[in-house]
Amino acid sequence: MLARRGLLFVGWAALLALGSGRAVLADETAAVPRLPAVPVRAESEPSLRLRPSVDKLQASLTSDKRIYARLVKLCDSFGPRLSGSDNLERAIDWILAELQRDGLTTARGEPVMVPRWVRGQEELTLSAPLAQRVSVLGLGGSVATPPEGIAAEVLVVQSFEELKPGTARNKIVLFAPPFVSYESAVPFRLLGAVKAAEAGAKAALLRSLTPQSLGTPHTGVMTYKEGVARIPFAAVSTEDADRMLRQQRAGQRIEAKLVLRSQALPPSPSRNIVVEVLGRERPDEVVVFGCHIDSWDVGQGAHDDGGNCVAAWHALLALREHMPRRTVRLVMWVNEENGGAGAKAYAAAHGNDKHVLAIEADSGVFRPTGWLFSGSEAALAKVHTVAGLLAPMNASMVGMPGGGADLRPLFERGVPVVGLQVAGERYFVYHHSAADTVDKVDPIELGQVAAALAVFVYGASELW
Repeated sequence: MLARRGLLFVGWAALLALGSGRAVLADETAAVPRLPAVPVRAESEPSLRLRPSVDKLQASLTSDKRIYARLVKLCDSFGPRLSGSDNLERAIDWILAELQRDGLTTARGEPVMVPRWVRGQEELTLSAPLAQRVSVLGLGGSVATPPEGIAAEVLVVQSFEELKPGTARNKIVLFAPPFVSYESAVPFRLLGAVKAAEAGAKAALLRSLTPQSLGTPHTGVMTYKEGVARIPFAAVSTEDADRMLRQQRAGQRIEAKLVLRSQALPPSPSRNIVVEVLGRERPDEVVVFGCHIDSWDVGQGAHDDGGNCVAAWHALLALREHMPRRTVRLVMWVNEENGGAGAKAYAAAHGNDKHVLAIEADSGVFRPTGWLFSGSEAALAKVHTVAGLLAPMNASMVGMPGGGADLRPLFERGVPVVGLQVAGERYFVYHHSAADTVDKVDPIELGQVAAALAVFVYGASELW
């Protein structure tokens, strides 16, 4: 996941189009009135008709131990799944085979060309004020250093405004803003290399975007700007960044050497995973829901976003038994993390399909709390009705704006979109780091996510 879905598509494509600072977060949200999240509890007569099926979906999925076992298999067998990697393609092969084995015979892989960025050797060593090796993690898309590395004085800043023309000439800039929220910090990752290069820096470092750390750097996508020198950019742990900030404030000179061996290789073929259960009455109308199957190349991509993929998979299996009124389609998009090619390819291939609603789960696998929506007033009223089905799960909150990075191309075609919201207070502790592993996922909460998705998708297929 690129950013919390409480903002409207604060994702790869949206962020690249914008300039700097908080403007990165403006996007369409400036034009969409914000609606405070409110619980929906009263059920309408049509909703009451669905209650027996809804209760069965909830009971079956929250007690299904196969869901966690499957997530363990995905994570432990295939590991991290960066776009263009063998790990990702082998995971896709396994999922497609398992879907067929589950009797979901419509399962197929739809072709997508994805970018391929490969991490290589990474080292960061300090020579002053104290000789020390520092944990470092290159940011996705970063260029490599020269073979001998880059050795320079480190300049620590906490805002873009501290960088004046020439103040960072021939230095390594370390951006070390305090973590207040992901939304306020992510511009430093996206635009840091550009801002540092404009100030004359030879390389840049970033305090990892996390509220809590045990010495673990966090990666994520970064960007360059045409006409500005492309300099290497990497993340360090919050502990190391804060120490260097203290050293600078104490008047100590910081000297460092950075080595990155990353490569940008030619695009490679991959696939979106697409599978559906045809509607019993309106098969030409589609409720699409999903997640992204790619991840960063560290950890296992358990919270981001493998857990949601397995939860959605089992939600579809449960929905099949209830014969939804409209076609229900599950998509596991590729390349959400560093390009959005899967979302664009899906929209291009299915742009003429009659999507009535699109739903994404990409905020980690925690207890569901509600839904964030973007679309028309008429569609919002329907979302409130559908969300009311989840009142017994305490997951009926509805707010605006919302969606997901993979839903952006559909939203631009007029499809209303919804993002699942969860109690993810610890999400950014694991996010984009080596700590995003399957042991961090609670099996009970995984079942709750599967149930919430199944109930919401079923409600949309029946009541839209």
